[in-house]
Amino acid sequence: MARSSSGLVYPDRFFVAAAYAGFGDSSSKGVTSKFSNDAALLLYALYQQATVGPCNILKPRGWSPVEQSKWTSWNGLGNMASTEAMRLFVKILEEEDPGWYSRASNLIPEPVVDVHMNHNSTAVIPTKNETTLPEMKTIPTENGNSVDKVVTVEVVGSVGVYDQWVAPAVSGPRPKPRYEHVAAVVDDRMYIFGGNHNGRYLNDLQTLDLRNWTWSKVEIKANSEDPVRVSPCAGHSLIPWEGNKLIVIAGHSKDASEVVNVKAFNLQTYTWSTMKTYGKPPVARGGQSVTLVGTTLVIFGGQDGNRTLLNDQHILDLETMTWDEIDTLGVSPSPRSDHAAAVHAERYVLIFGGGTHSTCFIDLHVLDLITMEWSKPSQQGEIPSPRAGHAGVTIGESWFIVGGGDNKSGVSETVVLNMSTLSWSVVTTVQGRVPLASEGLSLVISSFNGEDILVSFGGYNGRYNNEVKLLKPSYKSTLQETRSGMPALGSGSGAQNATNGTRDVDLEFEAGQEAKFREISMDNTEPQKNEVNEVSERGIAALKAEKEELESTLNNEKSRSLELKQELLEAESKNTDLYKELQSVRNELAAEQSRCFKLEVDVAELRQKLQTMETLQKEVEILQRQKAASEEAYEKQKQSSGGMWGWLAGTPPPT
Repeated sequence: MARSSSGLVYPDRFFVAAAYAGFGDSSSKGVTSKFSNDAALLLYALYQQATVGPCNILKPRGWSPVEQSKWTSWNGLGNMASTEAMRLFVKILEEEDPGWYSRASNLIPEPVVDVHMNHNSTAVIPTKNETTLPEMKTIPTENGNSVDKVVTVEVVGSVGVYDQWVAPAVSGPRPKPRYEHVAAVVDDRMYIFGGNHNGRYLNDLQTLDLRNWTWSKVEIKANSEDPVRVSPCAGHSLIPWEGNKLIVIAGHSKDASEVVNVKAFNLQTYTWSTMKTYGKPPVARGGQSVTLVGTTLVIFGGQDGNRTLLNDQHILDLETMTWDEIDTLGVSPSPRSDHAAAVHAERYVLIFGGGTHSTCFIDLHVLDLITMEWSKPSQQGEIPSPRAGHAGVTIGESWFIVGGGDNKSGVSETVVLNMSTLSWSVVTTVQGRVPLASEGLSLVISSFNGEDILVSFGGYNGRYNNEVKLLKPSYKSTLQETRSGMPALGSGSGAQNATNGTRDVDLEFEAGQEAKFREISMDNTEPQKNEVNEVSERGIAALKAEKEELESTLNNEKSRSLELKQELLEAESKNTDLYKELQSVRNELAAEQSRCFKLEVDVAELRQKLQTMETLQKEVEILQRQKAASEEAYEKQKQSSGGMWGWLAGTPPPT
């Protein structure tokens, strides 16, 4: 679901796009000359749907093939809303002609500012041949004034400032510009897979070495055991697993399936394989969120192949590869796609933003995985603007959100949420139509010189991008944030402290320590110091004991899980044998049924012959009786007539 990231708002943007495409004139020759036949027909249908409404015209037999194709394309849209038709029209135009907006400047009634920064009144409007705008940074001068300067680094070692996006010097063949791709970091390498480029899905796997910033394409090898073909896709999810695998889940593809598929890429053998799953998988979708919680994937929302928005929740256990649908309490988030999700304290799943076909959201929802209850807590601080198609990563308690679109322009602010206090802050703001103010970009976390850095790639904001940007955040996870934040998130999601024993004991102990230290600073007496030390030692001993108990319980659960997995494999093997035996019995039964049918046919034929023989026998008996009667009459006549000699002698017969 692509949204416009710059320029006019709707419906003005639609009418400018329609005028640029050649609609509104008495002839459609301008349209067919700019686009392929299929694209021109679809644009025509969407234009009619947006301006006239659903097709209520009967299909006359005398129309030409071209008019019949137009009618079929328009009629196929059904009762699609006018606003959705407008946005689909602009989306298809942008996929067919990514630079249309810059070439349609003469059709725009007044200058349009794409993204504002610090309330500046000027903006940079890209030209036809423009590729990238430099990133701007406000730097104070000696006289107290500020000046905008370009921040560009030649090597990553130049990243010396915090909270500013910079561009490293990369080498090697760059991947195609794209959006709605996925990215993940394994062993100081960022892997990029799939995405959308000029309306076409991709299935290439590219890697960026984060040590020397060199791009290279991963050469896929054939898998003799599982000759799987990974279809081009976009809007999917990528999860690193077991240190040597990349798991690809869901996504939009032209080779659509009915349910969500799970495929894995082995980073050691460079081969793809299909991961066999059990249970009932969710319906196929794209634009969903997939969050790794321990050894479980939590999937929420997205959009299916019929463009129906979803808000269902499913989990996939990566140890048993079993699907399960979650039954939750509370009010679930409304159906949406292109949102962001994060996990906090291995217990809470946070959902932020996303959108429908015409609306972007600003809401924040929390799912407690212990109580399976949704809540919508109140947000604090500088609450960000509505957005969809954004990307996010977590560092400790901090959840960084970058990019996205709001149906009007690209979102220029990089924001961070303290997941304990649920308080927002703005990290930095970019200016102009740059990749960071776009939709469908990717964001990963890496490290340099022992410090975390955010790495962004790609995106779409009226044109497709393939640039890499870096940011070194100054936000760190602190103990004070954790102490003050847990009650806020716990109350917002209906959490029960008893279910998270180690963390709660730690918090209570730290709170007690803080109170004791305040007493020490006031009285400064040695007995109180000794008392605090004793309390500290007892608390640490209790925490160690509880930690050992939790580790023992975890090991037991893992052992039990492995046993259940083995039992499942044995049951599956037994089930396979029973199925083969059942098939054999079915084949034998089919052969016996065929033989019985033949015997029944033979019996029916014999019965028919028997009935014919009985009829013939009755006829023979009748003829025999008639013959006997004739012979008896003849004998009597012979005896009474005197024989032949009497007749020759002229003896008269008796009277």
